[in-house]
Amino acid sequence: MPPSMTKSSANKLTNGDVFHRTSNGKTSSRRNGFVKNHCLFQQPQQKNRRPSENNHVVRNASLYNKAFVEQFEETPLLVAVLTYMGYGILTIFGYLRDFLRHWGMEKCHVAREREEQKDFVPLYQDFENFYTRNLYMRIRDNWNRPICSVPGAKMDLLERASKDYNWTFQHTGKLVKDVINMGSYNYLGFAENTGRCADAATESTHHYGVGVGSTRYEMGNLDIHEELEQLVARFLGVESSMAFGMGFATNSMNIPALAGKGCLILSDELNHASLVLGARLSGSIIRVFKHNNMVSLEKLLRDAIVHGQPRTRRPWKKILILVEGIYSMEGSIVRLPEVIALKKRYKAFLYLDEAHSIGALGPRGGGVVDYFALDPKDVDIMMGTFTKSFGAAGGYIGGKRELIDYLRSHSHSAIYATSMSPPVSQQIITSMKIIMGEDGTTLGVVRLRQLSENTTYFRRKLREMGFIIYGNDDSPVVPMMLYMPAKIGAFGREMLKRNIGTVVVGFPATPIIESRARFCVSAAHTRDILDTALEAISEVGDILQLKYSRHQRRPHLPSSLGSWSSEESLLQEPSHVKPSVIASTTDGHWKCKDDVALLKRWALRLASDGLYGWLTTGFTAG
Repeated sequence: MPPSMTKSSANKLTNGDVFHRTSNGKTSSRRNGFVKNHCLFQQPQQKNRRPSENNHVVRNASLYNKAFVEQFEETPLLVAVLTYMGYGILTIFGYLRDFLRHWGMEKCHVAREREEQKDFVPLYQDFENFYTRNLYMRIRDNWNRPICSVPGAKMDLLERASKDYNWTFQHTGKLVKDVINMGSYNYLGFAENTGRCADAATESTHHYGVGVGSTRYEMGNLDIHEELEQLVARFLGVESSMAFGMGFATNSMNIPALAGKGCLILSDELNHASLVLGARLSGSIIRVFKHNNMVSLEKLLRDAIVHGQPRTRRPWKKILILVEGIYSMEGSIVRLPEVIALKKRYKAFLYLDEAHSIGALGPRGGGVVDYFALDPKDVDIMMGTFTKSFGAAGGYIGGKRELIDYLRSHSHSAIYATSMSPPVSQQIITSMKIIMGEDGTTLGVVRLRQLSENTTYFRRKLREMGFIIYGNDDSPVVPMMLYMPAKIGAFGREMLKRNIGTVVVGFPATPIIESRARFCVSAAHTRDILDTALEAISEVGDILQLKYSRHQRRPHLPSSLGSWSSEESLLQEPSHVKPSVIASTTDGHWKCKDDVALLKRWALRLASDGLYGWLTTGFTAG
C-alpha cells in the first residue's frame, strides 16, 4: 500500500514447478485454486511431469545441493471476483466523493493543481492521486505508527487517533506496551539496546563521536571504516569490499557506475525499487524477465547475443543481470545456481542484491551464496545492506579488487556522500564478528539456528491453519494473502487489538488483487511469542475468513466456520459420492476427478447448508 514500488506477481509458474496430480497419473483439473509448488527433487512426481518440465528438472537438478521448494497458490476464483468488485465499489464511491468535493459539498485535504495552473503539465498523477485520497486514506492508520522503544521481539507503540477519517492524527499520550513485533527486518535479533553490540556502539560514540562531517575522499575516512570493509570482504569470501551509508543508494548510485549507454540490463520483474532506479539512471537498455524464470532469462540472453543492440546490431558492451537473494514481497529465493550457469554460458555479469538474505540464509549466515554452497567468485558484484540482519544502517558492495578500486573513484555514493557514522560501523563490526564466531562464543551459530527453526515452524503452522502463504520454505519473509481491500485495514487493526504489530501491504507495492500481510520472522522470537502470534492470526483469520488455502488444516484449531470450515472435512470422501469419482492424491487429500463431480458435491452442500454457508465456507476454504 505505501508507494514503495510497483511489482507484478504474474506468471509465477516457472520451470521446475510441480502440479498436484491424481494417483492415476492424470493432471488434476485446472480449476482456480490449485497449488503451484516450485520444487526440485520431488522424485515420486517427476514421472508424471510434462516433457518440458521433466527435461528442465533433469538438466538443473545437479546444480542444487538441497531441495528447493517454493509455493505460490493461485487466487481462488470467487475471491478474485469479489476483490475486483470491492475495488470497483470503492472506485465508484471515490468518483462520487470527488464530485461532492468539486462542488464544495465535501472538503478535500489532498494536494491538487491550482486553477491557474490547469493548462500546465500536471505535477500529480491522476489515478495515483485518486487512489490515495479515496482508497488509501481509508486504511492509512495501519502505517507510520510511531514506535517509542527498541524494535525487537516486542515493542511499545504511541497511541494515536483521528477525527477526520485518517487525514490527520493526534497522539493520545498513551502507550501500547509489549506489542509483538512481526514486521521488522530484525532477522538475527541484533536490534537491541543492551548486550555486546550496544556496548561497543556506545564506546565508539565516546571515542569518535556520532557524525563524521565529511566524505571518505576528504576528512571522513576513519580507521573503523577500513576495519569494517576488511571484515565484510572476509565474511563474503571476496577480495575486497566497500561500505556505504545508505542501502538504497548502494544500488541506485552504483549501478550507473557499472553500466551505461550501449549496455543491456536484464532485471527480474520483482526487483526492488532501488535496483529499478539504478538501472534507469544508468541509461542502459533494460529488459525484464519473469520472476525467477530461467527460461525467460535465457531467452533474453540468447536474443541479446543474436540480435545485438537495436538499430545498429552491434554487440552489447556489457550484459548485466540484476537479481535479489530474497524477494521482500514474495518471500521467494533466487534460483542462483541456474542464474550463475546462464551467466557463464552467455558471458554476462551478475549483480546480486542480498539485502534480505545476507545473515538470514546459509549455515554461516553468508546469504544465498552460502545457502546454495556456491563459490562467491562466481558472482561478479555482491551487494547487501546492514539494515536487516545486522541491526544497523548502510550497505556494501563486494567483489574483485579491481571492481572496488573502480567504484571508489566512479561511484557517486562514494565521492559525494558523507561517511558512515562510527557507532553504526561499530554495530556492524560487532554483530558480524558474532555471526562469524570471532567473538569467542557460539551466539552467532545459536541465532542462525534459531532463525531457521522459527521460520520453518511459523510457515508450517500458517499453512496448517489454511492460509495461503507465498515463498520459499526457508525464507524468513512470510507473505500471507489477504486479497480484498477491506481486509487489509481490518487485519492490521484486529491484530493490533490483540497486541500484535504486523505489516499489511497492497497496491502499488503489490498487484492490485494480491494484497497481503507480510510477517518477518526473527531469531529473537521465542516459541511462546510465535504461538501467541499464531493464535491471534488464526482467530483474526476466522473472523475475516482469510483461510483460503486448499491445504489441510489442523482439526483441533478453533474455527468460526463450522464443521465445513476445514479442508479435512471438505475434502474427505463423502458418503453420497460414488468412490469412482474420487481419487486419492499423493499427499493423502481427496480430490474430484472432474469439475462435474465437484459441482455435484457443492450442489448437495447448497441444499443442506444453505446459500450463505456454501459461499462463506466452500469457496473460502478452497
